[in-house]
Amino acid sequence: MFIEIDIRDVKKNLVKAISDEWMLISAGDKSKSNMMTASWGLTGELWFRDVAVCFIRPQRYTLEFVEQNDTFALCFFGTGQKQALSFCGSKSGRDYDKIKETGLTPVYSDGTVYYEEAKLVLICKKIAVSEIDPARITDKTVISRCYPESDYHKVFVGEIMKVLEKE
Repeated sequence: MFIEIDIRDVKKNLVKAISDEWMLISAGDKSKSNMMTASWGLTGELWFRDVAVCFIRPQRYTLEFVEQNDTFALCFFGTGQKQALSFCGSKSGRDYDKIKETGLTPVYSDGTVYYEEAKLVLICKKIAVSEIDPARITDKTVISRCYPESDYHKVFVGEIMKVLEKE
């Protein structure tokens, strides 16, 4: 069962959770939704709001769900669902039913989808969208290391509207 908490009361190290344990970015509704694994992201304050920032490459199927919806969720599982997250990061929802393949249980609430198995969920309202501009990357090794295909991320800033933590 989830309880709602304030983002400032989250005890989990979100830098470690995003980079080492990964997260799912999810969006959509009961009629159609998708999720993808991400290991890049940010949380903090921007424009006097608590925000989360996620990055999605143009070829990812989840991109159209985040673009078409006002809300998205960032779901953290700890290490217990690494196999499911690995599947969601390597297979496309265009080709696979990720819910069926992973056994994750969708919860539809607050205009988006998240998963019952998550330990922590950030429900975000999209407040800004941008694209990585390679001309503005000052450390050019980032381009060669992270963008050899020139598939620069779209950047989504979401105001954190609700934080759900597993009891």
